[in-house]
Amino acid sequence: MTPRIEDRPQMTVEEFEELERHAPETVWLEFINGKVVAKPMADGNHREMIAWLQRVCMQHRPDLWLHSESGLKTEKYRKGRARADGVLVRVGGLKGHGEWSESESALMAVEITSYDSDTNQRDRVEKPDGYAAAGIPVYLLIDRDDCSVVVFNQPEDGRYRHEEKLPFGASVKLPDPVNITLETEPLKEFSD
Repeated sequence: MTPRIEDRPQMTVEEFEELERHAPETVWLEFINGKVVAKPMADGNHREMIAWLQRVCMQHRPDLWLHSESGLKTEKYRKGRARADGVLVRVGGLKGHGEWSESESALMAVEITSYDSDTNQRDRVEKPDGYAAAGIPVYLLIDRDDCSVVVFNQPEDGRYRHEEKLPFGASVKLPDPVNITLETEPLKEFSD
């Protein structure tokens, strides 16, 4: 008799990291809520949005750098592994880190929604919970589905206590410790 999926032992973080090391370069894997998730490759507009955000961060806070496609240890007791579209840290903040960085150096995690069936669960539910549980002060979600920017902050007990959603084109204040105001009009150019 074949064991049911729910009867099989759950994959460990170490097993996931070994699997991820051997995955083809065209596949990005994450380990969220004890499940292996394939993250879609970024399209051109997605990459342009990250490049725009990198320029804005550099102009306003030259002491910080937004790393794209950066691996983070997330969730309670660092049992999750998320590949954020962007991670904002102090310059040199990832020096000496491996593929999966401790989240303590992250001031902000960034996700840009993809056009796939898992984006709602992954980017709007699981990632905010994982980033909050890891204590990342700010989570910025650029939501291409409804052309909005959502800022999550004040992590406490595995959840963000505050969430603000604004349309593309609005001025968006990224709170402490980021302290940048985004003029999001340029995001409209990349939303089609």
